[in-house]
Formats: sequence, C-alpha cells, structure tokens
Amino acid sequence: MSMPMSPPSTGAAAAPVSGDAVAIKNFAFAPATLKVKVGTTVTWTNQDTDAHTVTSTGSGGPLRSAALNTHATYSYTFTKPGTYSYLCTIHPFMTATVEVTR
Repeated sequence: MSMPMSPPSTGAAAAPVSGDAVAIKNFAFAPATLKVKVGTTVTWTNQDTDAHTVTSTGSGGPLRSAALNTHATYSYTFTKPGTYSYLCTIHPFMTATVEVTR
C-alpha cells in the first residue's frame, strides 16, 4: 500500500516512517519504525487471523495491550519524547519501535 506524497524509496528497509497507524500483518508490525511527534495517538490494527499484542520491551513501558483478535485495534498517546521498543508477547520475534520527538 503506497501513500501519496511519500519520497521515493532509497532502498533503506528500516527507514523510519511518519504517521499514526501501525498494521499488524504477516506476523510483523508495519512500519517497523514509526516516527511521531509528542502528543500523537498511534493506533495498531491486527490484520492477521492470529491474535497479537502490543507490549513494551522490558518492564515499566507504557504499551500493554490485551491480545488483539483480527481487526481489533489498540491506541496509545505518546506524551514524552524517546524511543519506545515493543513486541508481541505471543510471537516475541515480532518487534518494532516508535520514535517520539518534540
């Protein structure tokens, strides 16, 4: 799915993407790195048939969704700058990051 107004691809697979939506599909978070400004509410949508979670890596992180069934969503508003790593606790190989800037 291509977004209008995107710069041409430079071939950097891990290039951060701006926006406020993350798709969970094919056992991966897309985009793997999302860049947002403080105050942005990010919404994850599960497009897989398996359940997934959005859970901060390490203890004390802010992301703690319930298991999301197909088409379920989880939203979180980022209020502090920083890099937020997260994973699916059901499938720990599924990892991604949200980079929050002022």
